[in-house]
Amino acid sequence: MPATSSGGHGTGAAPPEEVTSRSLLLRRVHAADAAAIARAVRASLDHLRPWMPWATPEATDPRAQLARVAEADELWESGTDFIYSVLLAEGRTVIGEIGLHHRPGEGGIEIGYWIDVRHSGLGLGTEAAGALTPVALALPGVTQAEIHCDDANQASAAIPRKLGYRLDRIDDHEPEAPGERGRRMIWVMERRD
Repeated sequence: MPATSSGGHGTGAAPPEEVTSRSLLLRRVHAADAAAIARAVRASLDHLRPWMPWATPEATDPRAQLARVAEADELWESGTDFIYSVLLAEGRTVIGEIGLHHRPGEGGIEIGYWIDVRHSGLGLGTEAAGALTPVALALPGVTQAEIHCDDANQASAAIPRKLGYRLDRIDDHEPEAPGERGRRMIWVMERRD
């Protein structure tokens, strides 16, 4: 999936603030997105709750999302996490979020995502992760992109599989959300130099 980029800080350490694909715009999350994110979470709460520990009634409040956007700004500036709103390119409707997280350790970056249930099952999560994968792999010091999900979350696991990630391993973990079984799938795509 070809993606184009624009923006960024010019330091080489941060990804572009906008990434486009065939039907999506991934845009660095803005305070102006908070109400739309809250609406998408509200519509998707039952869909997200089994897999996302943060999927609580509080997450449907625009004020809570505004605070989360402020935190995302701090993380972006620190270079540890880069959170994007996922918007339909046509109409600029917010339909989810996707982020790059420096959690895996040396050389790795994790891609995490969620899509509004009203837009799930249409390949948009796959398109978003596919657009962000080359961006992740182009970051300085990053040698592999990872997608993590509990093995019970087969809808999420389908995304890295479709994108050509390989299942590296399954680690036992303490379940963090009610639908998890405690077996985390670690999907990996290495940078090809």
